Amino acid sequence: MFIEIEANSAVPIYLQLAQQIIEGVAKGNLKPGDSLPSVRAFAADLGMNMHTVNKAYHYLEEKEFIQIVQKKGVFIHENGVRKASELDRLRLKKELRPIIAEALCLQLSQAEIELLIQEISLDLKEEK
Repeated sequence: MFIEIEANSAVPIYLQLAQQIIEGVAKGNLKPGDSLPSVRAFAADLGMNMHTVNKAYHYLEEKEFIQIVQKKGVFIHENGVRKASELDRLRLKKELRPIIAEALCLQLSQAEIELLIQEISLDLKEEK
């Protein structure tokens, strides 16, 4: 799995890592039960602090994308890509709200915003 971290990004490094793992699941590159490197190994491979990887893993575990099994390792959650719950929908709506507001401030129309969403969705599906 290829991870690309932008050191100068406003997005925290742990979140960039977590988002790229989620994208790997969405694309089908990471499947339920696949193992991820240990915190120590991943940090060494990526040249980053172990605490950063640990924070990304706990973020992903909280969102049920991964399972951390003591003494066994870190695995893509057995549910893999699951159906969104009402709580998931509410959280996503809250997270998307400022992005949509920014798009509207940049004078993108509803149709242009919908097209962007379709393009991103198609990109993720085509990269499988």
